Amino acid sequence: MSFSRRTNWNTEESELARAHRLRNESGLPVSDLTASNPTRCGFEYSPDSLSALIDPAALDYDPQPKGSLRARSAVCSYYLDHGVAISPEQVVLTTSTSEAYSFLFKLLCDPGNDVLVGQPGYPLFDFLAALDDVRLKAAPFLYDQGWQIDLEGFRQAITPETRAIVLVHPNNPTGHFTKGWEREGLAKLCREHDLSLIVDEVFLDYGFSGGEASFAAGLEGVRAYVVSGLSKIAGLPQMKAAWIVVTGTEAKPAMERLEVIADTFLSMNAPVQCAIPSFLAGREAIQKQIRERVEINLATLDRQLEAVPAVQRLEREGGWYAVLRIPALGPDEQTVLELLECGVWAHPGYIFGLPESGWLVVSLLGPVEEFSTGTAKLVDYLKTNQGGNKSRVGG
Repeated sequence: MSFSRRTNWNTEESELARAHRLRNESGLPVSDLTASNPTRCGFEYSPDSLSALIDPAALDYDPQPKGSLRARSAVCSYYLDHGVAISPEQVVLTTSTSEAYSFLFKLLCDPGNDVLVGQPGYPLFDFLAALDDVRLKAAPFLYDQGWQIDLEGFRQAITPETRAIVLVHPNNPTGHFTKGWEREGLAKLCREHDLSLIVDEVFLDYGFSGGEASFAAGLEGVRAYVVSGLSKIAGLPQMKAAWIVVTGTEAKPAMERLEVIADTFLSMNAPVQCAIPSFLAGREAIQKQIRERVEINLATLDRQLEAVPAVQRLEREGGWYAVLRIPALGPDEQTVLELLECGVWAHPGYIFGLPESGWLVVSLLGPVEEFSTGTAKLVDYLKTNQGGNKSRVGG
């Protein structure tokens, strides 16, 4: 049997995944420093959180390609809380941000076109792009007392086949919020090379200052598409509800084409659409818990790391991850395997596009006690096995 080349992935279990599975099957303890699912991290959800899903209106099948007006209006209210006024006619509902990306790749790219994605960044993009016959090109972020976009590096990555730039605001996993000068630089690149800008804002509500600006306000002379959803905003990844906000130039023809794409799939289910206003209205309860958890765990991490001056926790401005720069004494995959033997599960930095040696990424979302136990074991390992009190080598 012949299969599409776009699905010709290596699906064999990796050495890391195998070691993690065997550790769990053995019943040995594992402190998970990769937890990213809020529904599995011990947060308290209201007992009537799901009551909005039994709205009798969901029994009426009224297929609307862009999604129900009531749900899209609730999305507009969410952005109004961020100081941005948009119309329901700018919104297309999708079942996930992954589907939103797929819709946008279909809208903007022909097979073989390029999309630039900032690195470090979220690893899921590779699979999404392959399924739509789009090629990803990495464009660099730099770190110098904080993360920043390397605008010249982005410029050099652009080719005649490039159609869009994907930006995560704030970035995952670095937590970097795009600054005003970076916005202007990206806008200039888009105008010069006739590119679209796709902005992922799923972590927008988890910044330190709490008032970070959304790209939904638009950029002058730029085609911009803002992606977000309930997974992070309301801590409800299982509800499979997200959206695209269309802003900037050529918004009307873009919406006309997106409506046809959405109508082809009609993937949004009625009960969740009916519940979106309620989920968005109640988002502050879970967001408050998440922000408090992240603050506590970050303080614990920093306190623990004082014992290993050779390890640097890089500056972050939002999200719920922390990037660690460790002594680059060997491949990070081997470091993660050895940490697992100590009962700690962490991400090697290379899965986010960081170099293969000298980087770990930890989630700040996990239960406080488990996180504290895990970071203590992490620090003990680094002190014992990687010369934690020596100067950092490489990385």
